[in-house]
Amino acid sequence: MDNRARGRGAAINTHSKFIKHEIEYTSEDWQQWEEPETNPKTQFIEEHSKTLLSVSDSPDLGHFHSINPYRGCEHGCIYCYARNSHEYWGYSAGLDFETKIIVKKNAPQLLEKLFNSKNWEPKVIHFSGNTDCYQPGEKKFRLTRQMLEICLRYRNPVSVLTKNALILRDLDVFEKLAKLNLVHGAISITSLNEDLRSALEPRTVTGKRRLQVVKALHEAGVPMGVMTAPIIPGLNDHEIPAIVQAAAENGALWANYTIVRLNGAISTLFEEWIQHHFPDRATKVLNQIAECHGGNVNDSRFGRRMVGEGIFAENIRQLHAHACRKYFKNEELPGLDTSQFMRAGQMRLF
Repeated sequence: MDNRARGRGAAINTHSKFIKHEIEYTSEDWQQWEEPETNPKTQFIEEHSKTLLSVSDSPDLGHFHSINPYRGCEHGCIYCYARNSHEYWGYSAGLDFETKIIVKKNAPQLLEKLFNSKNWEPKVIHFSGNTDCYQPGEKKFRLTRQMLEICLRYRNPVSVLTKNALILRDLDVFEKLAKLNLVHGAISITSLNEDLRSALEPRTVTGKRRLQVVKALHEAGVPMGVMTAPIIPGLNDHEIPAIVQAAAENGALWANYTIVRLNGAISTLFEEWIQHHFPDRATKVLNQIAECHGGNVNDSRFGRRMVGEGIFAENIRQLHAHACRKYFKNEELPGLDTSQFMRAGQMRLF
């Protein structure tokens, strides 16, 4: 009997390295407990944060300013690098990451406070630098919607990355931002194979639906791109040309990629996942991932961690580059305008 949690990416909770003490139960103790729940419900844990904006000084990202209204993500993508960050809050990177979602309830207020700060200089803010800002909980909490409206009101440019069609709920705001040259959009498409997509990313929309989202936002005037990420050698690398072609045909101006890396608890989770879903090729896939990262499935080296190295990584780079040259002909992503920014005091003049 398969006791895996239905509709979830991870099947287990891995140990959090930040928890120093654990209770170990005897067999007699366990008789007092019920069997683990096979369909755990999502819990939303509301908090009032002190800060909102994250700034990355990583050489791979430059001065990347991002906002994440949610910690944890119900999408359940098994490869997600953000899983490890859930351990900071005393939760597991496994099932906890998908079922215990921390909601930054005061995120819109913090954003408005930031824009009114005399120290704020307008710059592009990226929504979803860690977890998806349009994950299922957004339908209820509407934090992303509120923050987009604030960005529009203050004329601060934004870039949004998601894999959820819920983004189309806010098409009216995106249209207004696009007319002012204040927004870029990107959709993550890992696979157009439904069997693979549903196993990799159990609570996300189909690849076909994501292409429809690209088209709808493009037609609304939003410059769109596609992240074919992560590329997992032996699983979805052969899909690169088809994804890039479909993205271009639906209005995308660019495509980019990263190669999967299995840092921290993700290596344990991914290995369990692939042994369950693809036992016939598990060893091959894990070996090829390691080949892309100097012999290890994990990789934290700046300049190499996202694109990898070696024969498999080079083949992926060339395949992706060729597809982009073929399908994105002379397309350029327009820069976003920071000159229109208005603080609240300035806005009252209009």
